[in-house]
Amino acid sequence: MERDTRPAVVVGAGPAGLCAAIELKRAGAPVLLMDENAKPGGQLFKQIHKFFGSQEHRAGVRGIEIGKDLLRESLDLGIDVRLDTEVVGLDPNLKVWAVEGRRRSYTLDASRVILATGATENAVPFPGWTLPGVMTAGCAQTLINVHRVLPGKRILMVGSGNVGVIVAYQLIQAGAEVAAVIEAAPALGGYGVHTAKVRRAGVPMLVRTTIVRAEGNEGVERAVISEVDGKFKPLAGTERTLDVDTICLAVGLTPSIELASLAGCRTFFVPELGGHMPLHDEFMRSSVPAVYVVGDIAGVEEASTAMEEGRLAGIHAAFSMGYLDSGEMERRTADTRRRLRALRQGVFGAKRFTAKERILAEKEKECP
Repeated sequence: MERDTRPAVVVGAGPAGLCAAIELKRAGAPVLLMDENAKPGGQLFKQIHKFFGSQEHRAGVRGIEIGKDLLRESLDLGIDVRLDTEVVGLDPNLKVWAVEGRRRSYTLDASRVILATGATENAVPFPGWTLPGVMTAGCAQTLINVHRVLPGKRILMVGSGNVGVIVAYQLIQAGAEVAAVIEAAPALGGYGVHTAKVRRAGVPMLVRTTIVRAEGNEGVERAVISEVDGKFKPLAGTERTLDVDTICLAVGLTPSIELASLAGCRTFFVPELGGHMPLHDEFMRSSVPAVYVVGDIAGVEEASTAMEEGRLAGIHAAFSMGYLDSGEMERRTADTRRRLRALRQGVFGAKRFTAKERILAEKEKECP
């Protein structure tokens, strides 16, 4: 196969994008890695907690250290990393439109595009939600772990999934008091290992409970919460008021599919993985064969999963560009898929595995 000398463009320098770019560069393929932020690494540099799983999934290593290792490897390989560069356009012919530093824009023709654009945090509207002091959990995590700024002294966390309980614990570590973690569902949503840390710190964790409103003058001073019925409607007579100065929302993530949509990638709805997301095959190829989707854009999961998906896409893209033979591609992708299957075990992982199987089934219907 004749090698394609046009660059593969990876959009997003988080864990998935870094791993994709590393695999491409290892194979000798030309690659550009673009990210709108001033620093690469994505969410890893906010994750001061230790990963878990197996040794090959970096169990016991903090996310920030994994991020440093990936950055070191990308620098050693000499990957062309373009920061402060926002990809604002992508068409089905793989013409990429980028704006660098808000000063210069340019277009380039890519041989392959790997979208690692992540996900956006959801919000939930309620009276007072525009008051200063109401923020997403990811915002709070950025403040404490990246900028070393405490967002408040007494905090209500809305949502008990992994993001909610991890950030609640990190807020406690940073010196804040968490007044409560509330969850509208009848059961807590995060992994037990994370939830247990917050429980041991003495934080009340209230299920079947929602936020009714935020109160205050110049900012949040109080939060009114209430129990809910089976349809998640507040129950009269169960309201209570918490004196807090900050309300953090950890109510899920939605895949950032804007560029995939511009490229013409087919999307469909998978509630277990965050909502609308691009259809993709076992190599992470979308319905536009030269466009790959990896990480949270391909379904909201964990950083470990995002990295393996990035490796899958990078390996296959390098093969499709002529830089790996079929035997080497198949060997590497089989090993990567084995690690992915291991990550998708357990109660929560099984749901994600089933959802991913549905995606592959839909892809097979489209391309029999």
